[in-house]
Amino acid sequence: MILVADSGSSRSDWMLHLPDSKPLQFRTKGLNPFFVNEKEIASVLGQVQEIIPYIKEINEVYFFGAGCTTPDRRELVSNALTEIFPNSFISVESDLVGSAYATFGNNQGLICNIGTGSDISFYNGDTLEQGVHGIGYVLGDEGSGAWFGKQLITAYLYEQMPRDLMRIFKEAHPITKDIIIKNVYQRDRPNAYLASFAEFMAANRTHPYIDNLLRNGFDEFVRTNVMTYPEFWEYECHFVGGIAYHFDLHLREVCNLHGVRIGKILKNPIEEIFHFIVNRELNVEFN
Repeated sequence: MILVADSGSSRSDWMLHLPDSKPLQFRTKGLNPFFVNEKEIASVLGQVQEIIPYIKEINEVYFFGAGCTTPDRRELVSNALTEIFPNSFISVESDLVGSAYATFGNNQGLICNIGTGSDISFYNGDTLEQGVHGIGYVLGDEGSGAWFGKQLITAYLYEQMPRDLMRIFKEAHPITKDIIIKNVYQRDRPNAYLASFAEFMAANRTHPYIDNLLRNGFDEFVRTNVMTYPEFWEYECHFVGGIAYHFDLHLREVCNLHGVRIGKILKNPIEEIFHFIVNRELNVEFN
């Protein structure tokens, strides 16, 4: 049996190939190895009741995750998975690799993730080429949920929001400066906390302030990430992630302005990744 995971900082989607029935799907919290350790990853998986009956039968696990960009982070996740699936072959790669499989298959182009965080890489049809991006929510993550959340919270604390929007924000989020500081500086997964304010943006996307914020955020992403690739306009550019998906009209407008050729925009790539892996390993086609 093959188990495939697509993990971000906010949540992880899983699919298990069952030879004689439909794939088993379940979801856990995000398992970014920069915010959770081996023990926590193993604990989260150990509590998934759906997977328990199949643990001994699973012989291959393919994990594609945010934060799995360096050997030590991949090893951390691999060790945790080995604890739960001791008899399985374990493969751990970055979420960008999974996104490339989900969108390009064996073709080439630029793959962008814009969800809780953001990242980009060039996929040559076989592997991702090393880039200079993906430096995290403190230094980068332009146009991501964490980036937008940081802009909103900063404007709120400095009282730089338009008065009408600030009133709406206070009603939706009755939070104080102390609460914000604790969540950003003292609690786990601050990037996911910041990204949670994307729901407020979605509910108020027609407000001129939010509309302008979205355009500026995606413009920052395109200029800082996409346009740094020589002759970027020659390649198709696929996007994966909730922020790209839910605010696709703003993203498309900015990309068109800069000559970026948009391909697919996927919210959750788990099914496409799962199909690619199972077809590659078992030569099983899906309708």
